[in-house]
Amino acid sequence: MPPSPTPVVVDVEQGSLSGDSQGGVDVFRGIPYAAPPVGPLRWKAPRPVPAWRGIRTATANEPACPQPVDPDPSVPNFGGVQGAQSEDCLYLTLFAPANASGAPVVVWLHGGAYFLGAGSLGSYDGTANARDGVITVDVNYRLGSMANFTHPALAAEGDAEGTGNYAMMDAVAALEWVRDNIAAFGGDPGNVTIAGQSAGGGLVTGLLSLPAAEGLYHKALIQSGSLLRPDRDEREASEAVVKALGDIGLGADASADDLRSVSAQTLVATPSLMRGFYFTTNAYNPNATIDALKAGTEQDVPVMVGTNAGEGGFGNARIVADLAGDSGAPAFLYRFDHVPAFRQAEWTQGPVHSAELMFSFDSIDTSSWGGPDADAADRALAEKMQSCWTAFYKMPADSRAIRCADGFVWEPYGAARQAAIFETDGPAMAPAADLPDGPEETASN
Repeated sequence: MPPSPTPVVVDVEQGSLSGDSQGGVDVFRGIPYAAPPVGPLRWKAPRPVPAWRGIRTATANEPACPQPVDPDPSVPNFGGVQGAQSEDCLYLTLFAPANASGAPVVVWLHGGAYFLGAGSLGSYDGTANARDGVITVDVNYRLGSMANFTHPALAAEGDAEGTGNYAMMDAVAALEWVRDNIAAFGGDPGNVTIAGQSAGGGLVTGLLSLPAAEGLYHKALIQSGSLLRPDRDEREASEAVVKALGDIGLGADASADDLRSVSAQTLVATPSLMRGFYFTTNAYNPNATIDALKAGTEQDVPVMVGTNAGEGGFGNARIVADLAGDSGAPAFLYRFDHVPAFRQAEWTQGPVHSAELMFSFDSIDTSSWGGPDADAADRALAEKMQSCWTAFYKMPADSRAIRCADGFVWEPYGAARQAAIFETDGPAMAPAADLPDGPEETASN
């Protein structure tokens, strides 16, 4: 049996936290980064966490944010979540090298189509990152209609931020928590990468042009999340909400108290409401990232972006790399091409959506996608790929290349229009123009 973890205590602004230290890695679970967004704080910007007295235990994950789950608590949903959820869900999971000092930080935003998932899932285990000298902060953020929802009664409350975009606000609150507290864990608040996959990558895309996020991060990573559609007009979003509320017997005349009295279970179980209503354009979120990229007004930080060969979206990733790296900080484009031997019968057109996660985190043994089925080739590639991701987290913001995987030099997309291809034997550079958007049926759409 492995040795029992040793308690480790860290003081943050709100009080003391007790986590576990084992094998050179300190792990803290269930760290609150904002007050519970419940009752009158539902559909409000995140509020500060009240200070606590004594030592708060941080060794277990708190419940995921409300989302549709299987009635059988042993069966995960499509976002990997099973069992209980709670609106009180704004928590972090943190993996840090023991006795770290000045360590780079990655703040991870999970995927799940904006209405599923949690930061505490095994695919996002930051143990390998910590052993490589990087702190990983996995974030829960509000989902579905708790995250993206606007209504005349809420607009009448006159919040300066406007209505909607609560997941974006949560991401900013998590970054502010990192700015204020990460040094206590040995992290460098001046070297923070925001990163995410799928919906989390979409949030990172949004943060590239969000004024409230400026200065809170120094690099950005977008995995299968280059969502370049325009944000939604706030009035249009409100009209869609009012229409959907008719399915539960409410409408435009509902008061803010009426809306906040609707149970979380009702919001996540009603098909027209469960997914939320996407980002809205307002005072808080004045312009969509695609418009900022075209105008050259996005936050000028190094960007890594890419997709998997068995999914669509590489064309959008290439657009992001082109526009984000056209001047100033570089952009690095990738495509993940490896299909594990045990998935050959299923993934006949290449690795599917989310397949890269257990490789970019080197989390094969904690991910539900891997475990004992993985072979030596999978494990060797995971070690190489994760080394490239941590090299990006570590590199200075003015670096012009990523050096990783035992001598591989990952050049910027730049004028050469090259991408790093992660195949079974490891990464290699290739012309991006030769790579299709995805498998045939996706690329032809």
